[in-house]
Amino acid sequence: MRILVVDDEESILIPLEFLLKKAGHEVALARTGEEALAHLEALPPDLVVLDLMLPGLDGFDVLERIQGLAQRPKVLVLTARNREADQAKAKALGAEAFMAKPFGIQELLDKVAELLG
Repeated sequence: MRILVVDDEESILIPLEFLLKKAGHEVALARTGEEALAHLEALPPDLVVLDLMLPGLDGFDVLERIQGLAQRPKVLVLTARNREADQAKAKALGAEAFMAKPFGIQELLDKVAELLG
């Protein structure tokens, strides 16, 4: 399965790339909302792991644009913004799951497996 990880923090991107590849997934990385959209158009993933706080287009903007795609991937929001309002807005914009940072590695891998099920 193809997974796009979108986060501007290297300390999140690199370990997630390693863990997801080790779990057998093809992984692409994006550091901005604009990079994420370019990846989504070029080679649509099965799942997007999306931070909300991004430079340029934020995660909510990316979620809105994902809704208009012909091949819409599932979205797991992974963010430090864990207020109820953020969760509600992400779900209203089509996110299938929401996890707050910091997160447990096994919890994340289980959620990814569930979403890709």
